[in-house]
This record gives sequence, C-alpha cells and structure tokens, in this order.
Amino acid sequence: MSDKDRPAVGVETVGMTKIFGSLTALEDASIKVRPGTLHALLGENGAGKSTLVKCMMGFYQPTRGKLLVDGQEVVVRNPRDAMAYKLGMVYQHFTLVPSLTAAENLIVSRPDCPSVIDWKSEIGALEAFLNRMPFKVPLRTPVSSLSAGEKQKLEILKQLYLDRRFLILDEPTSVLTPGEADEMLGLLRGMVEAGEITILMISHKFREVTAYADEVTVLRRGRQVGSGLVKDLTRDDMARMMIGDTKIRERAARTSVEKSATVLDLTALYASDDDGLPAIEAIDLKVKAGEIVGIAGVSGNGQSELVEVLSGQRDLDDGRILIHGHPFEPSRGAMAKLKVFSLQEEPLRNSAVPRMSVAENMALRSFDQPPISRSGWWLKPGPMKAIARELIARYRVKTPSPETPIENLSGGNVQRAVLARELSGDVDVLIVANPCFGLDFASVAEIRSQIMDQRNRGAAVLLVSEDLDEILELADRVAVMSEGRISYVAPIGETDRQTIGHAMAGHH
Repeated sequence: MSDKDRPAVGVETVGMTKIFGSLTALEDASIKVRPGTLHALLGENGAGKSTLVKCMMGFYQPTRGKLLVDGQEVVVRNPRDAMAYKLGMVYQHFTLVPSLTAAENLIVSRPDCPSVIDWKSEIGALEAFLNRMPFKVPLRTPVSSLSAGEKQKLEILKQLYLDRRFLILDEPTSVLTPGEADEMLGLLRGMVEAGEITILMISHKFREVTAYADEVTVLRRGRQVGSGLVKDLTRDDMARMMIGDTKIRERAARTSVEKSATVLDLTALYASDDDGLPAIEAIDLKVKAGEIVGIAGVSGNGQSELVEVLSGQRDLDDGRILIHGHPFEPSRGAMAKLKVFSLQEEPLRNSAVPRMSVAENMALRSFDQPPISRSGWWLKPGPMKAIARELIARYRVKTPSPETPIENLSGGNVQRAVLARELSGDVDVLIVANPCFGLDFASVAEIRSQIMDQRNRGAAVLLVSEDLDEILELADRVAVMSEGRISYVAPIGETDRQTIGHAMAGHH
C-alpha cells in the first residue's frame, strides 16, 4: 500500500503555544505522529497534554504554532473542522447516551443522521460495519446495561464508524480491568499495524506504553522535554523526562512483622447507594496490625460506598465494625479514641474545607484540644500556626504560607497536607482511598512511602485503589470487590495480575 492510499492519517504540531492570560499552558510544542503508528503522550497533571490535544481538535485556538495533517498545514477552528480532517477523540469520561442502545448511539452521532430512520437497513449496515471491526458490542442493548469495557469499546467504535483515521485516546484504560485493557489495546495495535488508523494515546501507565506504543513524547510544565522510539527508552528514562530534577523519596522498605492480632474487623456489612439500591453486600474482611490489605476493583463496584461507611459519610444498613474488638461507629470522637485515620480520594471534596487556610485544615482533628484550644472552645492561632509550620516542613507541603487557602495548592500538596493531619498522631487504623490519583511522581513516591511507614509501625491499613500497580506494590494481601461483594482474597505473593484481573471482571 502506498502512502497515498493509506487511510491512516499523520498529524504534526509545529511550535504549538497556548497562553491563557498570565498562564502559558503550552509553549513551543512540536510533536510528529507518523501515520500508522501508536504514539504515547506522557506528562504529569498540568504538563500541557490536554491543552495540546484540545488545540489539535479545535476546542482551543493556539496562540502561536501550526497544525499539519498529512504534511499539509490546516486551520482547525472547531471540532467540526477536526472531523473533516478525520481527527477524532475518545475522552476519559463516556459521552454516550445511557438510555439509547448501542445502535442508536452510533446512528445519531452521524452528521447525516436521517430524520426518519430505516431501522432494518441501518441495523444491517451496522452489523456489516462491526464484522470489519476488531471488536464488537451488542447493538440492541441500552448503553446503561453495558459494562465499562463495552462502553469504552463503543466509544472507539463510534469514532471508527464516523471514519476517523487519527484517534486521540485520553487515558483509555482507566475504567478497564487489566485483561480488558490488554485486549482493547492489542486489537487497536493490530489496526495501527495494518495502516488503518493512527493513535495518539495519553497515558500514565508505563506498562501499556512499553507494550503497545511505537514512539513517545513527554511534556513537562507546558514544554516538550523529550521524545523517542519506545524500544530505545527504559521506564526510568521516561520517568526522568517527566519529573526533571525533582528529588524523589526512596521507596519505604517493607519490614517483616510478627503474626499479629486483628485490628480492623468488618463483619457482614450491608449499605445502600444514594438511590436506595444495594451498594455493598455481606462484606467480611479482617486487617491485622502491620498489614496492608488492598481492595482492587473496577470503579463503581461499591468501593466508594465502603470507604464512606468506614468514615461516617454513609449509614450502615446492617453488620458491624470492630476495632481491637470494640464496636466502632464512625464519629469524630470514636475515631480519635480508637486512633482511626483516613485519606480519601478527592480531598478538597471529602477531607478539607477549600476556602479555609492550610493551618486551619491541618487543625480540623485537634482544634478543640490543647495546645490549640483552651477550655475546649477558645482557639489560639499561635500554636495552631506553629503546629502547621512543623507539619508543612515534615511532610514537604509546598505552600506560600500556613495562611494560604488550601484550594490554592496543587493536587499533590493538598493530599500531602491532609496526609500530614491524618498521620500527625498515633495511628492504629488507616483507611486510604485512591491516594495518588492524578498526582505527580514526587507526591506519589512520598505518599506511598508514608503509607508503608505506617504499616511498618504496626498500623492496620485498608488501601482502596483502582490502580492495580499501586496495590501490587504496597499490599500484603489483596481483596477484589465486584458488584458490591468481596469476590476474591489472596496474599499478594500467591496471586498475580491476571488472576486479580479475572476476579475484577466478575469471574469467580
């Protein structure tokens, strides 16, 4: 097949720059994605990845720079222009209409969707289209009944159905089990090798980049800092490009702990979701002192509700929680007495008051106790700020001052500030939910080390994470949640990624 006949489209940016007021979000980024390749775009949160692809797709107009499609300079003023050049994007969050079937979603996405649809003819054409595709979805099933993996496949099929030949995939495997991720990327890789499509994939998973990508480009603080063939780069090479000269804390070593007593005991827990439907059912789990139990699972299988129950944000319908054999009903007083601490996902929403200062947020557990409080109600700002300064230094929180509103900090520093508060006393139980989602490398290393330190000191740690690599790195045992139940438990040394992924997919 000659280059002229190849349906795969090549895209290049030259000196792409985007300035928002005083913020330069992207500066002089030149990236060349050759037709018929899978190109990975790496970078930490805020590195400029989203800005770059939004300039490609016409959501933003670049301040400076050019866009070339198959070597010809083009102007993409909006997403409709991008479609005309066969550019498409699959977003991190689904854009499908849940109440419509897969077939209906595909047909209504067409610019030429007829006002009166000949369903027999359209379904026949869709079935013929699916027969040419590497993966399939049930056409007559409402999207709301599809699994996360099937929805992601449908999002990609929609782009192929609309004849997009350059696909931007934004974290395409974040809602998939490891098996689903490998299946989907493997099939897309086959289409790339056949010269049918070109893919630019935003990812933070080095394992997927090294397994499926041909080339990689790395952005840092809005600038392009490196690129190359994946086969010529190690994971350390790519990580170093992403973080620059930022000092990374050494990973905390796992110390051996003698067989110890059960600290956290969950027995027959039941709870409902916001609509009154079962969210968690018959949860039985024990966590010992000096042990990290990791709860794995695809998002939406009851993990969030379990964390909410344990932190007092959701009522328990039935069951009991014991700590050191004592009944535990989550409240501020009970958590202080039994030394229960938590680090929740989305800390600005769940664990902090955004407009309050860093010092005030750090004092939320101790504001009514000496030395911050006198007689249980008289607040003393001096001691509160002194304690905050000490915690800011110890946990390496980057903030202009203790008086800065916590909402002004970066995501990693908000998480460090909350972690400083939650680990500032003696910890017997630590409940942690997706602690590193979207954070920079330095913060990830710091937070994972702090969690391991608490385990080594004898805390019982329950780690809920959608990042299986995080669980494999930190946990002593893994438990898998599927459809609100714990479907599989094993010591981490007696299982593997494939077995855990099988359980995550609901195969018992």
